[in-house]
Amino acid sequence: MILQDNVIKEYLINVYFITGTPCGGKTTISRELEKRHHLLVYDIDEQFSYHQKISNSAFQPSMNKVFIDADAFFGRTVEEYKEWLIDNTREQLDFVLLDLICLSQNKIVLCDCHLTVEEAEKYTEASRIVFLIKEPSNLVEDYCNRPDHQGFRDFINSASDIEKAKATCNVTLKTLNEKKCNDIKSSNYLWIERTEKSTIEDTVRKVDQHFGFVKKDFNMDTLEKKVFINKLEK
Repeated sequence: MILQDNVIKEYLINVYFITGTPCGGKTTISRELEKRHHLLVYDIDEQFSYHQKISNSAFQPSMNKVFIDADAFFGRTVEEYKEWLIDNTREQLDFVLLDLICLSQNKIVLCDCHLTVEEAEKYTEASRIVFLIKEPSNLVEDYCNRPDHQGFRDFINSASDIEKAKATCNVTLKTLNEKKCNDIKSSNYLWIERTEKSTIEDTVRKVDQHFGFVKKDFNMDTLEKKVFINKLEK
């Protein structure tokens, strides 16, 4: 069965997306909004291992590709590494969309994800998505220094040539995200670029204002009634 994009978009009406590029602040801002409004945050990176378990190598080959060690993982060419990352995200998206449809029927869900501009146009409205971006240079050090990414830091540090592994990873992420940043900046979507002057408080305020969370009623019973009424009126 193939679901048309307009059907998926309708069923994601209660989902708000925080997306962008690595180290743009997606997770930090999502968690701050979670605390302020008692939202359900859905982090696709946290769900990857589960989706991998229920995936099938025939349909999701990239998600099921096994590397014997860090040398095999980072020993690929930049193009091979980049293609694998793109395919992983694309293969996981089906699982993510179905999860979001199930979770958001009676509640607001904030999704921390990796949507592109083209995917945003398919699955949501401009008022329910924001792109948080960072200039894509030397992302590896920023990524490895995060407390929630210590597993990746340990993995890359297990390579026989750590500096070469980091260089390959940096070039891959840079080439992968340069075009993405340009597409985001030339789109009509709200985007916020993280710089040395950025603060969590200011970014949260902008995202909160864009989503209109301060004005929303997050009572589950009330929300359920509103969603049902809206569907009947359409």
